[in-house]
Amino acid sequence: METQAPYVPKNKVRIVTAASLFDGHDAAINIMRRIIQSTGCEVIHLGHDRSVEEVVNTAIQEDANAIAMTSYQGGHIEYFKYMYDLLQEKGASHIKIFGGGGGTILPEEIEELHAYGITRLYHPDDGRKMGLQGMINDLVEKSDFLVGDTLPGSLDELVGANNPTIARWISAAENCGEQHGQALVSITEKAAAIHTPILGITGTGGAGKSSMVDELVRRFTMDFDDKRIAVVSVDPSKRKTGGALLGDRIRMNAIKHGNVFMRSLATRQANLALSAHVQNALDILKVAGFDLIILETSGIGQSDTEILDHSDASLYVMTPEYGAATQLEKIDMLDFADLIALNKFDKRGALDALRDVKKQYQRNHNLW
Repeated sequence: METQAPYVPKNKVRIVTAASLFDGHDAAINIMRRIIQSTGCEVIHLGHDRSVEEVVNTAIQEDANAIAMTSYQGGHIEYFKYMYDLLQEKGASHIKIFGGGGGTILPEEIEELHAYGITRLYHPDDGRKMGLQGMINDLVEKSDFLVGDTLPGSLDELVGANNPTIARWISAAENCGEQHGQALVSITEKAAAIHTPILGITGTGGAGKSSMVDELVRRFTMDFDDKRIAVVSVDPSKRKTGGALLGDRIRMNAIKHGNVFMRSLATRQANLALSAHVQNALDILKVAGFDLIILETSGIGQSDTEILDHSDASLYVMTPEYGAATQLEKIDMLDFADLIALNKFDKRGALDALRDVKKQYQRNHNLW
């Protein structure tokens, strides 16, 4: 079999990937989502053991082009049919459904699911004929359509809007900003008069920012059951392929709540911690009527302070493993952060790190 070149998408394609409920087999979906990402797609990965409702709600909030699932637990007929039905019920019939399950999904079952409305289920015979890249090329090509070219309603209808409407406004800003320029200007003007607090969370990659966001959301929803909270999470795009792994949802369990909206954004540009469209997304969420917005950046370097331009309060998350104490003098956020969280405090040297960070904070702010 000849090595196939990756399909080059004409549009920014967003795909939600996961393994189905009660399924701990995530090796296959991890291989597939890596190839999907390297083919230039933005992959919102949920991990394994995910319910239909969780996957569908994620796809709607993320305004995805498609869902790609693996199912090895034997309940694929019911699982995929319920997914199709739920997408129809929630007005998201444009989201395509792809799946695979090795030999556990029989050819006659594949025919039944295709007839029901599932876009494509891949059998091991497809893998032998098409190869891994060939199957992914087929999936991505079928999912390659523009999202956001049409606005979901007027500006007035955005106030208190439902999740699909909010998600589509963000897609319109992200994918068709020039086309909807006047509408976005109107949103910016309206948002300027709305004082929804924005908490910006930043820090190095792997410091535990997403886990911190999850805990904050959990406590917020427990204490304020009548308030709505939105999370905007940014991850870097790969410069080589244009793809991105938007994986922060893997670590977040508290967002499965009726008062929580989450949107993942790829930077779509090199060497920046935030997307160029993040301010549009924040303005849209303000107008939509959220009571608190959390903005999480991708992992940053020592000199990045971009979060300050978009937030009212900033939280810098770090770990005890920053190297020598002199490295603290290079971290620009220690000059500007309103709060500093020293995460993963169970690691060796954490008490020494706390002492050194406190000293550096005192030096930076002349608190003698």
